[in-house]
Amino acid sequence: MTTFEVQQITERVRRYYALVDDGDVEGVVGLFADRAVYERPGYDPIVGREGLDAFYRGRRVIDSGRHRVVTLVVGSHDAAVEGEFRGRLKDGSEVELRFADFFRLNGELLIEVRNTYFFSPLV
Repeated sequence: MTTFEVQQITERVRRYYALVDDGDVEGVVGLFADRAVYERPGYDPIVGREGLDAFYRGRRVIDSGRHRVVTLVVGSHDAAVEGEFRGRLKDGSEVELRFADFFRLNGELLIEVRNTYFFSPLV
C-alpha cells in the first residue's frame, strides 16, 4: 500500500464525517457504493444508497452535532476510527459519546461496508 493510497482513504473517511456534520445528505450518500451496507446498533442493516438516503434524511435520531476523530488507522481498502460525538438528538436532548467505526472501501474509494459501535452500558 502506497502513501498516496493511505492518504486517499484517510481523506475520504474524514470527508465522510465533515459531510455528515454539515448535514449534506447528498454528499454523504455519494461516498457510498450503490449496494453498500451500513450496520449500526438499534437498526436493521441499511442497504444501498436509497436506504442510506432514507436513514440520513429521516430515521437517524441525531439532529445535529460534531464528530471528532481521535484515532484513524488505515489498511488495504479499510479504515478503523475511534472517535467522539457531541450533539443534539431530534427529541432535543444533548448527547456526548464515544464510538468506533469500521469502513471497507472499493477500488473507486466508495464505501462498501460501514459498521458503527457505541461505548454505552448495555449489560
